[in-house]
Amino acid sequence: MHKLLPIGIDDFKELISNNYYYIDKTLFIKEILDRRGKVSLFTRPRRFGKTLNLSMLQHFFENTEYTPDREPHKALFEGLAIMQAGDEYAKHMGKYPVISLSLKSAKQQNYKEAFACLKEVIAKEYGRYEYVVKRSLQDTEDYNRYQRIRNQQAEREEYLTSLAFLSDCIYRAAGIKSIILIDEYDVPLENAYFSGFYDEMITFIRSFFESALKTNPSLEFAVITGCLRISKESVFTGLNNLAVYSILNKSYGEYFGFTRQEVSSMLKAYGLLKKEHTVREWYDGYLFGTEDVYNPWSVISFVDENHTDTEAFPRPYWSNTSSNSIIRKLIERADARVRKEIEDLIAGGTIEKPVHENITYEDVYASQDNLWNFLFFTGYLKVVKKRLELDTIYLTMAIPNVEIRYIYRTTIREWFTQKIEQTDFSLFYRAVLEGNCSEMECFMKRQLSESISYYDNAENFYHGYLVGILGGLEGYALDSNKEHGNGRPDILLTPFDPERPAVIMEIKCAAKFGEMEGLCDLALRQIHEREYASELEAEGYGLIRKYGICFCRKNCVVRME
Repeated sequence: MHKLLPIGIDDFKELISNNYYYIDKTLFIKEILDRRGKVSLFTRPRRFGKTLNLSMLQHFFENTEYTPDREPHKALFEGLAIMQAGDEYAKHMGKYPVISLSLKSAKQQNYKEAFACLKEVIAKEYGRYEYVVKRSLQDTEDYNRYQRIRNQQAEREEYLTSLAFLSDCIYRAAGIKSIILIDEYDVPLENAYFSGFYDEMITFIRSFFESALKTNPSLEFAVITGCLRISKESVFTGLNNLAVYSILNKSYGEYFGFTRQEVSSMLKAYGLLKKEHTVREWYDGYLFGTEDVYNPWSVISFVDENHTDTEAFPRPYWSNTSSNSIIRKLIERADARVRKEIEDLIAGGTIEKPVHENITYEDVYASQDNLWNFLFFTGYLKVVKKRLELDTIYLTMAIPNVEIRYIYRTTIREWFTQKIEQTDFSLFYRAVLEGNCSEMECFMKRQLSESISYYDNAENFYHGYLVGILGGLEGYALDSNKEHGNGRPDILLTPFDPERPAVIMEIKCAAKFGEMEGLCDLALRQIHEREYASELEAEGYGLIRKYGICFCRKNCVVRME
């Protein structure tokens, strides 16, 4: 029997206790202790193991005598790498109060609801330490304040310093400094920006963090995770003890995501080594520091599906877990230069952009460069090489793998389809019915010039494009690749009124502009030789428009018989 795969399991205790398959990342604890930074911020894309790693830290360091759990966590780490690292690390196990907060629930539609979720998260941690604090602070004004926050009845001002106050109360009760773990620290800010209440949220988060992390004598150390590094000026004002480890840093690269060896071992354990190339092509390609890593969520999902069905195809699992709105915004705002850059990326090319790690959410749409940076730090691009020019780092970036390329293509297709649905096609329809080839050409060239062409030389795209447009022509039945005469015309428009013209279209795709005229002639000969019009003529349609249409990238030629 294979071990269960931890789909969606991000609690370390649950994962180990229920014998899920676990790729050992416990030496992350050793490196945290070796570096002993006061406040460490780790930024990684979503679903790359940040929450599980924080849960692991909590279960290693937490002294359960201070919490309702009471069950020692030592057994969870038996046989794992940290237990062989030496006594200097083992002695820290179960020695500290740990305050652990996840801010992901603050993703709400307005400030009131987001703040209510934050109050609930804070109250939960207050509840975990209530019994130990009560022993020392009962019958004091501080305990009354503690209870107000615990019961979510405090004033907003009291929540501004509630994290620092909790660590202070624990220190006074237990005599030990607290470890603070904050997961998804940037979710409230990202959501607030896109939902229109950023100023209110940034004011709260700034005070909440600063009081707990800047000059807190009750703090042992803190570890924070998120997707994007937000400038110190906007969140961590004056926090000089903050060490930031983004995907550009060499340190800690192997602890978020799966390494090639780890993926190979997993595939072997589930009898899927023959799928190694497929997994690498679809889910590898991220570079964290100097470490080549795979998307862990997608790898686990792939193995889970394939070990029961070895013929299952790879799928874009990550696209269902992460918001792709940033790609949509890039596409919507793209000028001709950016559209060309997106086309180059999807075709397997690269782009070079300056990197800006210290941005705020207000800066994201200030320039196209900031959008590219956002895409890079959230996992939609990878670094290929770096160079320094004066005081600016320039990154050469590419799409990491097939999975991410699929997300770009899908987003572009949805955007283009929506754009078509919003277009007035009345002039195009008139040109088709009246035989105005030049007007048809101008209209389609204009539309294609505004598109992003990952479909170059793909006849099926152009065919689908025309079907999508012509499907809105009232008074006509549209057939696509339906048998007529001695073949299957690409598009056939049959009017309900026999006095109106019927339309036959045959589509070709050229590799070079110079081939377009000849392919239009070939399309018209095909209509004639395969007698596509014979059934229409037999039914009594007097006027039949026959078009040969050839596309080459964003150009088209229309000819009529």
